[in-house]
Amino acid sequence: MEQDVWRAQHYALLATLLAAPPAQSLLENIAAVEISDPESEMGRAWLQLKQAAGAAEAGALKQEFDDLFIGLTQGEVIPYGSYYQTGFLHEKPLAKLRQDLALLGLERQQDRKEPEDHIAAECDVMRLILTAQGTPVVDASTFFSRHISPWANQFFDDLAKADSANFYRRLAHFGAVFMQSEMQAMK
Repeated sequence: MEQDVWRAQHYALLATLLAAPPAQSLLENIAAVEISDPESEMGRAWLQLKQAAGAAEAGALKQEFDDLFIGLTQGEVIPYGSYYQTGFLHEKPLAKLRQDLALLGLERQQDRKEPEDHIAAECDVMRLILTAQGTPVVDASTFFSRHISPWANQFFDDLAKADSANFYRRLAHFGAVFMQSEMQAMK
């Protein structure tokens, strides 16, 4: 389905930009994206992201990314579902996520230190589900409602308000608008 490919591409972009600071080539690719409906809410979010990507430098975004998500002890924004849903890391939402990941045949890579409920990882799982051949045992609607919908809006709201956010403020708006469209599509 064309719509699933479009959705998967958006999840892939969010996963990439929220997992690590972007390379200059990715920023250039984002700045070159053609917007098919610039008057829609998603189109306007894309335009803002394009403009921010066109004005950004990868070196500066590394510092912004570190300030937002890494910090000396922790970043300004904590990108984990368990934290948003319980106030603590490694709680019940992570255990439930691990159950669904196991059903999908996915597990955390041994060289990764982050728990699986990082926003980038959850977006990447949505990308995988949407591009899977056949019928996954956990469909996109179920995964979204169980693992992303309960907290993603608050995460993107916090990211938009973070003092260090500049480029990532535009990404937060893009993510929030996309998540709203996903919520509408899942109804």
